[in-house]
Amino acid sequence: MAQSDENQPFGPSDASSHASRALVERQATLPSTQVIQDWLTDDDEEDSINLRQYWAVIMRRKWTVLTFFAIVVVAGMTATYLTTPIYRATTTLQIDQEEAKVVQYEQVQSNAQSSWNTEEYMRTQQEVLRSRAIAERVVNELNLVEHPLFNGKPKESGLSKLLPWSKRGNPEKEASTETSIALADKVRGITGAVQGSLTVEPVANSRLLRVSFDSPDAKLTAQVANAIASVFINHNLARRMDATAYAKTFLQDRLQQVQAKLEDSEKALVAFARQEELIKTTGGENGGDSVDTQVLQGFTGALTQAQQERIKAESLYNSVQGTSIDALSEVTDNKTIQGLKERKSKLEADYQENLKIYKPAYPKMQQLQSQINETQDAINAEIQNIRAAIKTRYQAALAQEVALSSKVQESKRGILSEQDRSIQYNILKREVETNRQLYEGLLQRLKEVGVAGGVGTNNISVVDKAEVPDGPYKPDPRRNLMIAIFLGLAGGIGLAFLFEHLDDTIKQAEDLEQILGLPVLGVIPFSRAQTGGKLYHENYDTRSHFSEAHRSLRTALQFSTPEGMPKVLMVTSTSMGEGKSTTALSLAMQVAQAGKKVLIIDSDLRKASLHTNLELENQTGLTNYLAGSAKPVDITSNTEVPNLFAITSGPLPPNPAELIGSSKMVSLLSLASEKFDHVIVDGPPVLGLADAPLLGSIADATILVVEVGGTRRDFARGAVKRLRGTRTHLIGGVLTKMRSRGHTYDYYYSGHYYQYGGNSEMQQLT
Repeated sequence: MAQSDENQPFGPSDASSHASRALVERQATLPSTQVIQDWLTDDDEEDSINLRQYWAVIMRRKWTVLTFFAIVVVAGMTATYLTTPIYRATTTLQIDQEEAKVVQYEQVQSNAQSSWNTEEYMRTQQEVLRSRAIAERVVNELNLVEHPLFNGKPKESGLSKLLPWSKRGNPEKEASTETSIALADKVRGITGAVQGSLTVEPVANSRLLRVSFDSPDAKLTAQVANAIASVFINHNLARRMDATAYAKTFLQDRLQQVQAKLEDSEKALVAFARQEELIKTTGGENGGDSVDTQVLQGFTGALTQAQQERIKAESLYNSVQGTSIDALSEVTDNKTIQGLKERKSKLEADYQENLKIYKPAYPKMQQLQSQINETQDAINAEIQNIRAAIKTRYQAALAQEVALSSKVQESKRGILSEQDRSIQYNILKREVETNRQLYEGLLQRLKEVGVAGGVGTNNISVVDKAEVPDGPYKPDPRRNLMIAIFLGLAGGIGLAFLFEHLDDTIKQAEDLEQILGLPVLGVIPFSRAQTGGKLYHENYDTRSHFSEAHRSLRTALQFSTPEGMPKVLMVTSTSMGEGKSTTALSLAMQVAQAGKKVLIIDSDLRKASLHTNLELENQTGLTNYLAGSAKPVDITSNTEVPNLFAITSGPLPPNPAELIGSSKMVSLLSLASEKFDHVIVDGPPVLGLADAPLLGSIADATILVVEVGGTRRDFARGAVKRLRGTRTHLIGGVLTKMRSRGHTYDYYYSGHYYQYGGNSEMQQLT
């Protein structure tokens, strides 16, 4: 659209005067790098867990989580209702340490009480309950071979009746197969099935066992559980009875053998004693003593007594040799001597009394003296008799001792001779005694086993019998639903974090700062505005997050350089489709809305979109000017937005890079910066093209548009590297298409934190 001369934005004389200003040498240290370093030093990263980031990941991948959750729940509940219901019946057994005995005696079995181990014993009983022998007896007792569950079709669940494809098996084929299987194989198979459906669980800190059986037939579960308990108890009783019967038979056989051996040993002992003429008496040690031994014992006792008598007589005899014996008891206790002494004392008393009257020569006195002398002689004669008797007693005792000593020596020689001949006798005697003890022990044990064998009680009893269950044990719909919900949520969240880990795109402002080293100038929310009319209304709606974000971007650009917002600003992106054209046009609208004259140039000569968004014609444009067929005034158009002018791309050329790198592009930007307050260049993407680095080298500043969740980190690094390689003044980045959920919808401007939520804006110090 042509304009009047007074409103023409360009003059032909302006191009040469300002051509050199655009090609200014860039400084070695980019301002953008300095800015990001200041921000990173002000806000250090913390090592704490950021729950908001985790929640953001879940919200970004919510459809992954919900899809996985739905699949798991539907699959779990489908499997639940397609599964045949299984019932469980349980019986409780009490197993005591040992059987109660009416008659106590040592156990016939080898497991003595000293080696009792409760834990080991309970594990043994559990394995016995699970054994094939118990299961096979239950199969035979309940005649499970004829049970419909093991012969006909199994019960079908509700959904399996509605879904014929879920049914398994062919009745005709099964019937023909069963006819070809032997009965033993069938019993073996049913026994294995019973073992597989049996569960034995011990009750903690007790001697109780819970025996459970699972089956699609509720009535059968109770029957089998009770039958297992009954068979197990009978098996235990039978095992004990068998042990008793075996012990009794063994003892009887052994007793006969020992009895015969005892008889033979006794006969051999008697024959040897008769041959050697050995006479043994009963009752002594080792079964009896010989006659010689008894004689020796008698002689030894008599010799001891004779020696005592001899020693006593010898002592008395020695005491009367050459000394007076008046003080001996034999004298003092002799009545004759005492009578004589009394008579002598009386005569001496009479003599002394008469001596007072008569003289000693008087006949009466002489008569008394004669009687005294006779009495003294009688006393002396009696004492001599006593001395002779003592000597005779001593000699007799000595002779007796010598005789007994000779007999003892003779008996000893006889006994030693007998001992030499009794060695074999003692051997035979010990064998007889051993056989007799063994025989008596076996006989006593046989009597005990016979008495106590039938009075012992079983140490296993049923506490609770199994009853027919009211409902199925499994599947449990509620439990399976909870498990499915848990697995679905956990798996979905795990899958979401896995995808997030594999996703190497830029998702938040921190990624832009840390990975690319660029300050975040703005965060643009996602908008469905695609046409120019919609984009116009979005930018002029004061309550719109979209317009507010671009106004914030405009404010950030005003503080991006010491001179304010750059005069010539190029907007580019890593690749196409990231929202650079929308960002460039919206930024131009916001700057124009602030009262500035703004020119927007569509320099994307490969995929132009400015004319479409502004609903302008594109017959002539930038390519016409660069090719030399038009003037700046001819390609500049007014728009419906006040203060906003536009240069469209024009016909797309085959060589965009040569046109962009020409001197006419530099002249155009220099002239436009003089005529307008701000020039915004909608540049082409960076990767794969040479256009953007060329434009960046001649523009005052460049901002990089990055799509949240759409731009890969390696691509963004490559784009920044290419721009800086051409000394492009890259002042920052802009995040676009930020979703309201799943992303940290925030960005930083001059130390402030802005968060968009609802229709209110919160500002707080960072």
